[in-house]
Formats: sequence, structure tokens, C-alpha cells
Amino acid sequence: MMDWNGESWGWGGWLVMVLSMLAFWALVAWVAVTLIRSNRGSVPTADPEDVLAERFARGEIDDDEYRRRLEVLRGRSHT
Repeated sequence: MMDWNGESWGWGGWLVMVLSMLAFWALVAWVAVTLIRSNRGSVPTADPEDVLAERFARGEIDDDEYRRRLEVLRGRSHT
């Protein structure tokens, strides 16, 4: 590659260019990994009472089991 004066860059110029390109792609990879990791931690957690209500609504548990588990979740366990 030639500069404006018609002189060659030599091996030093090529080395700087290759190292700069490697640094650029390393930066791109680091940003991508950082964004992916930060997005994974932002998943909202469901409220246990909402999950229980959904299970009841789908018919997975009956009324007695729903009420018993709801009392346990709210801290009023009856034995």
C-alpha cells in the first residue's frame, strides 16, 4: 500500500494495521458478549401467587389445593 508521497508503508505499517483490525474485532466481540449477558439477567420473575392462580385457571390444581398453597405462600400454614 502506498501513501500520498508514493512511498511504501513497510512491515511496520502493515503490523500496525493488522493489530488495529484485531483490536477492533476484539472490541466488537466484547461489546456483543456484554450486551448478551446483561440482557439475560433482566428477565422478570413471576409472582408465586400469580403462577399459582394460572395453574388453578388451567385446571392443573383443584380449589382445595389452590387455597392450601395460597395460605402457605402467605405464611398462614394450617396443618
